Amino acid sequence: MSEHHHINAPARGEPLTEGRVGARVRVPLSGAPSAAWSRLMTGHLTASLVGHGPVGHLRCSGSVQGAEIVLEGVEDAEAERLGDALREAVDAANRAAERIANAAKPGNMDQAHADRVAADLGMADQGAAPAA
Repeated sequence: MSEHHHINAPARGEPLTEGRVGARVRVPLSGAPSAAWSRLMTGHLTASLVGHGPVGHLRCSGSVQGAEIVLEGVEDAEAERLGDALREAVDAANRAAERIANAAKPGNMDQAHADRVAADLGMADQGAAPAA
């Protein structure tokens, strides 16, 4: 089974120290992702933001911290676009993690074939027997 995460609560904003640009935004995830999933999500997010002018102060490196995505330098002008890009990046990371998990564990037969083999045992009418 592949790793799957989703955004499970509204984002929270925090002011940064004086002299810095934008806000720190924390986006809660459904759990703490692995380092591999975090890299997938960050890569997709970075790729989707390339060429968008208002993300000049955004820091994406190390953006997954525990069970949160933490972005620093989020400015007013980029917030809406960033929200869309973030949702897309989480979905893309989930799809990529699933492809990787499936590729890593090729089966010797499909599920329907395995079910037919099990049915051929003729145990469909057997109930759970008490242990002796």
